[in-house]
Amino acid sequence: MEAKKPYVIAVVIQLIYTGMFVVSKAAFDQGMNTYVFIFYRMVAASLLLLPIAIVLERKNVRSLSLVLLLKLFFYALIGNTFSLNLYNVSMKFTSATVASASSNSMPVVAFCLALLLRMEVVKLRSLSGKAKVAGVALCLAGVFVLAFYTGPALSPVNPHRAFAVAHAPTNGIPSRMTWIKGTFFMVLANVTWALWIVLQSALLKEYPNKMLVTVTQCVLSTVQCFFVAVVAEKDFSKWNLRLDISLVAILYTGFVVTGVFYYLQAWCMEMKGPVFLAMWNPLCFVFTIFCSSFFLGEIVHLGSIVGGALLVGGLYSVLWAKSRETKIELMSSMAKIIDGTQDGQGHKKSQEKDDGNKKQEESTSSLGVEQA
Repeated sequence: MEAKKPYVIAVVIQLIYTGMFVVSKAAFDQGMNTYVFIFYRMVAASLLLLPIAIVLERKNVRSLSLVLLLKLFFYALIGNTFSLNLYNVSMKFTSATVASASSNSMPVVAFCLALLLRMEVVKLRSLSGKAKVAGVALCLAGVFVLAFYTGPALSPVNPHRAFAVAHAPTNGIPSRMTWIKGTFFMVLANVTWALWIVLQSALLKEYPNKMLVTVTQCVLSTVQCFFVAVVAEKDFSKWNLRLDISLVAILYTGFVVTGVFYYLQAWCMEMKGPVFLAMWNPLCFVFTIFCSSFFLGEIVHLGSIVGGALLVGGLYSVLWAKSRETKIELMSSMAKIIDGTQDGQGHKKSQEKDDGNKKQEESTSSLGVEQA
């Protein structure tokens, strides 16, 4: 049973992620302002994590220097405030299916950024290098298919929405330009999120306290999101929360996604590594197609499925290349260790042989002296 735990956790993570796409899209369809939504989400996340950090890390707070706080402010601005707001605006312009499909491009975008920052290398003559280039090309093709190709519509699984949207706009289908704009907004959001991941990994090497780094960014992002929301929505009557899907979405994304999801994700990566977890991302795409069709009555087009499939292909191509390179590096390092061990043993045997010959010569010499 212990061996099956990472696989079960990986599926649960994808189900949680699917729920985030579906309930967020339902809240936006009901008229919830995306900027206000992100502010409330960050408030919920801060309320969850701040008491835990105070209890567990109160002695380590003094180690946060001014330079580190400025870095955290900048990273919160990129990874939470800008990226999440842009991501939710793009989801409002497109669909939950497109949002789920585009998430498969995240590892590929992170790889491209690492390549630009010279943290990654592509050897075009090797098979893994060609696979990386093919993965990037497939992801670009998937993005353009999502943006410019609609294709025939697939009938929803449940024509009656399970999440009743009383105040949904009558023109539920976005215009062509709105769809294209939303798709490229989503790509930009993924780029900023991937940049945040790269910068975050470097920061954690400098300051390896994950809890304080996460909580500080949540609190700083809450303040940032408040000012963004005030500028975007000046009518404070629309900030009121009611017992509807919007409140469910805020609590779900704030508590379940930020709390439970991040913990399970860290646990799974610690057990099996980040590649194992990334390989399960396409499952979220499949779940979202079904759930958005069933719960939201969303009409899924063939273009979204084809674009998503291309993004999944690009993801697996890059992951396969990284896995192959890791195996080659591991085999190379093991060969060096074995060669070094053999050389050491050979040197030791040679030295023992020389010592033996020297002892034999000494014994022969002493015997000759005694005989004389």
